[in-house]
Amino acid sequence: MPLSPDQQAEITEARKDTQPTLRATAPGMEKHLYTAHPVLDHGFVRVVDYMGDDAAITQAARVSYGRGTKAVSNDEGLIRYLMRHWHSTPFEMCEIKLHVKLPVFVARQWIRHRTANVNEYSARYSILDREFYIPARDSLAAQSATNNQGRGEALEGAEAQRVLDWLREDSNRAYDHYEAMISTAGQQGLARELARMNLPASIYTQWYWKTDLHNLLHFLRLRADSHAQYEIRVYAEAIAAITADWVPFAYKAHQDYRMGGATLSAGALDCVRRMLKGEEVTQENSGMSKGEWREFQGVLGERK
Repeated sequence: MPLSPDQQAEITEARKDTQPTLRATAPGMEKHLYTAHPVLDHGFVRVVDYMGDDAAITQAARVSYGRGTKAVSNDEGLIRYLMRHWHSTPFEMCEIKLHVKLPVFVARQWIRHRTANVNEYSARYSILDREFYIPARDSLAAQSATNNQGRGEALEGAEAQRVLDWLREDSNRAYDHYEAMISTAGQQGLARELARMNLPASIYTQWYWKTDLHNLLHFLRLRADSHAQYEIRVYAEAIAAITADWVPFAYKAHQDYRMGGATLSAGALDCVRRMLKGEEVTQENSGMSKGEWREFQGVLGERK
């Protein structure tokens, strides 16, 4: 299960204990506080704390008091301007702290985003639970023939079943040995910090992850993208839904200019101008490599 009974009881108790505050709050985010959103088979994402809202972004941009020196109705336009022109500092005025339960191999991808504060569950001091990520059958896929870090066609039939069986059997065998090594029944017992090295990367870990909105949006741009690995993308999508409720103006601007927009090189922009003039532009006369041309066609929606 994503939450242990103790964790659920702690969350339920925390939701009962409300406190008055003079700080700005975001109604959309308040409903997410202490709520665990399930991800994958045993994982979750929950908001522990946050600071700021859309108004905090515009206040920082204007260096103003209260709700700002301009009408709130202008806030969305200012936020879109800031996003459009890559002004990052105002977005750094908002912060979020998440409690995330995730497979170790997903955590190793996630930690590459170094612009955050992280504190992870310690397997040196504590014993990890017998919880492993076992993919759904339709998530099992062969290696992509065109992308060294991507997936191809789904595995089928006996091959898919064999892979699922191995994943379950190997994970449980490794955990059985882990328990046997740390046991002190009739033996000294291996130190936990050593025994953990035999556990598979599919085992679940937990951490607190705190970052500002600017770096969170960068994380979402990469990890909520359709090309991201599925197992980290579903976490990003869960966080994206929370972010949309927290800072709706900033999130909408991010969707328009980052997720839904495209950046063109000088050469690609020149090709667009030539096309608008009626010139036939091909890969051979574009000055682009085959890879660049394929990506350019994808941006224009002309990939075949």
